[in-house]
Amino acid sequence: MAQPAFLTIAKYKAGIVPILYRRIGCRRSGGMRFTMNGRNYFELVLISNVGGAGEISKVWIKGSRRNKWETMSRNWGANWQSNTYLNGQSLSFKVQLGNGRIKAALNVVPSNWRFGQSFKSNIQF
Repeated sequence: MAQPAFLTIAKYKAGIVPILYRRIGCRRSGGMRFTMNGRNYFELVLISNVGGAGEISKVWIKGSRRNKWETMSRNWGANWQSNTYLNGQSLSFKVQLGNGRIKAALNVVPSNWRFGQSFKSNIQF
């Protein structure tokens, strides 16, 4: 039974079990992955295999026909969205972790990308 093992590592107090935890760095092999979802004016990008602190705090996207980076908004979990039409453009991403570190994956998504595809970068924290 899991309860006896759990009670050896946690204090039981009036039905509330306080949990102590801390974040630790994470080592990942390979680069970050970007999975393209959505439809036309709604790019929903799932970012996975993120090492380092692992907690993504901010993401920017840039199409090959644009001169500036656009801030993406968090949709849910590790999914980030853009409401800009970027079809037919190669895409670059900047990813910021909770500890402030930023890495850029330039032209990681080729111009012939389609929704549902995943792309692996060579960039990792």
